[in-house]
Amino acid sequence: MGINRVNITGNLTRDPELRSSGSGMSVLKLGVAVNDRRKNQSTGEWEDVPNFVDVTVFGARGEALSRFLSKGSKVAIEGKLRWSQWENPQGEKRSKLEVVADEIEFLSSRDGGSGGGSYQPPSAPETSSDLDGEEIPF
Repeated sequence: MGINRVNITGNLTRDPELRSSGSGMSVLKLGVAVNDRRKNQSTGEWEDVPNFVDVTVFGARGEALSRFLSKGSKVAIEGKLRWSQWENPQGEKRSKLEVVADEIEFLSSRDGGSGGGSYQPPSAPETSSDLDGEEIPF
């Protein structure tokens, strides 16, 4: 048995996209930029080089998170890697590696200031109306 765990910290590259699967499950798609520090061989200087990571959140978690996250939000994500493969309309095979999030911690407040909080997954499915009129759950 192998270990499949990943932790990343970065900023959202776009506003989250909330969709529903064919079975009606909510699916939230995020893009996260994570910097990697590398030494430039020609200049000898250290540089930050971005890595762009696709992240998916399933179920009620995705619904709730879609209301609190936006482009530029700083987050810490814990999850697992998932590889998928498909064929595009032109018949070319495509594949990608993405993170399926189990936990997301907010590293910036909703108004863009510093602060923190985390969103813990619910123990049972909840409806999207559970948070209507309530405070942010962190």
